[in-house]
Amino acid sequence: MAVTQDKPGWRERLNALRNLPAFFKLVWDSNPWMTALNAGLRLIRSAIPVSVLYIGKLIIDEVILLNRDHAHVSTHHLWMLIGAEFLLALFNDALGRSISLLDSLLGDLFGKLSSIRIMKHASILDLEQFEDPIFYDKLERARQQTTGRTILLSQVMSQMQDLITMGFLAAGLIFFNPWLIVLLFITILPSFIGESYFNDQTYALSRRQTPERRELDYLRYLGASDETAKEVKIFDLSGFIIEKFEALANKFYVSNRRITINRSLWGTAFTLLGSLGYYGAYVYIILETISGSISIGKLTFLAGSFRQLKSLMESILTRFSAVSQGAIYLSDFFEFFDIRPDITVSKSPLSFPSPVRDGFEFQNVGFRYQHAEKWATRHLNFTLKAGEKIALVGENGAGKTTLVKLLARLYDPTEGRILLDGVDLRLYDIVSLRQNIGIIFQDYLRYQMRVSDNIAVGNIIQKDNTSLIVSAAEQSLASDLVSRLPAGYEQMLGKRFQEGVELSGGEWQKVALARAYMRQAQVLILDEPTSALDARAEYEVFQRFAALTRGKSAVLISHRFSTVRMADRILVLQQGELIESGSHQELIDRKGKYAELFALQAKGYQ
Repeated sequence: MAVTQDKPGWRERLNALRNLPAFFKLVWDSNPWMTALNAGLRLIRSAIPVSVLYIGKLIIDEVILLNRDHAHVSTHHLWMLIGAEFLLALFNDALGRSISLLDSLLGDLFGKLSSIRIMKHASILDLEQFEDPIFYDKLERARQQTTGRTILLSQVMSQMQDLITMGFLAAGLIFFNPWLIVLLFITILPSFIGESYFNDQTYALSRRQTPERRELDYLRYLGASDETAKEVKIFDLSGFIIEKFEALANKFYVSNRRITINRSLWGTAFTLLGSLGYYGAYVYIILETISGSISIGKLTFLAGSFRQLKSLMESILTRFSAVSQGAIYLSDFFEFFDIRPDITVSKSPLSFPSPVRDGFEFQNVGFRYQHAEKWATRHLNFTLKAGEKIALVGENGAGKTTLVKLLARLYDPTEGRILLDGVDLRLYDIVSLRQNIGIIFQDYLRYQMRVSDNIAVGNIIQKDNTSLIVSAAEQSLASDLVSRLPAGYEQMLGKRFQEGVELSGGEWQKVALARAYMRQAQVLILDEPTSALDARAEYEVFQRFAALTRGKSAVLISHRFSTVRMADRILVLQQGELIESGSHQELIDRKGKYAELFALQAKGYQ
């Protein structure tokens, strides 16, 4: 259930309560017996306040009786009552601590479960969705609900507990004078309305600030991160980043301060009104006691009941506002799970052909990103035959990386279609397709993990296959690097964790290349795979690559023409369209765009 307004009204509040059953199911899934025990303990605790008050009444009446005629009345009953009240106090404290413990444990379990579910759902969504800032706002709001949302569980269960307690306390007051309940309700209602109003204001502000909060987190990361420290220092960016952070943080502070001050002022006025109602009723009870209508013990019982009832009613009304507010925040959580991927899976998917017979064919393929006016690629018509190696050449922004993402079905074409062995790519099982395509992007991740894990991510189901990991490292020339590390394949990489070792750009690239060989795929795609390698290492990598991809299809993206010459065919892209195709020599002889780019690069070496 999605909230369509920044500032929710009462209808949205009540509708948001529909999120609670789904929320409680998540809490129950976190740990069923702990949730049930929490509810049971709260039910027992709800009867303690009225029991303590009633025993207090009996104690006072007993003391007055003993004071009048202590010679003829035993004190045994009095000590029994005092002992019972003492035991109830201990029992109440034990229940409170147990409930707090269960709330804390359930909070941790719920945070773990909801975070896992967010990650699982995110894994089925499309790459293009992750490139949309509106999607990121929804993801960020969902993440915020993974922590602290079990306070909502505590609030709802406390609400039930207090309602039961209030029922016990109200019974005595209604029997004495039902108008006291009405007076109590009228005097605390303004406080409830005020609290609801300011909760709405806070929610609306929080929702509007989501994009800016992401920017604030990004600035915080830029200002204090091992990955950014080098550039921040060399360009002396610290002051610039701090200035931007401070300006944005001050903007948040000013907005929040206005709501907080108004909330405090109005809250004080509403509390005064509630206190007037309470003491008015208290005076009435005292006057009834002075007139002899009720006993001193009954006075203490009624006064205590009224005081606790006032406190409970305020809590219940205020908590209702908080519960409905929390339920609205839950809408952000469940709204994320309503997002569905655009890349659909066929009802009867085909397995990836083994081996590939004909290869891939792009038929008038075009792709345009969401909210973009310009096409990223268009009118693409070419083939990638089984066992063929093609290279993609073009200036930055020509659509090379977009093309290989279409090949791996990280995107679906906006127009046209891609065939594999004559069958539309959308009819194949998407998991099987991606398992048969090994791809390393130029912006590969540097996992702050062990060397073996860094390589195994290329084929994670083989993470325990040590021989395959070693073989992949040897094929990418990362094995020489590993032999120099203190812990070998168990060495932690990166400086984020203890005993981690940082690698050079070229060393990281060899580790990343090993991931492609881990997959043992039928199609290998390398996007700028040697940009950080020196000339000798690049030559060795591609000699190895040529041998290892024999009989396999391969796509190579590179700005280095010495690299692309090894391809069977070179495709030249410009502004998303294919303008030339052929071998290196054919393209040179044609004296077109490729020959121009080649001459420019060759000139730099002269």
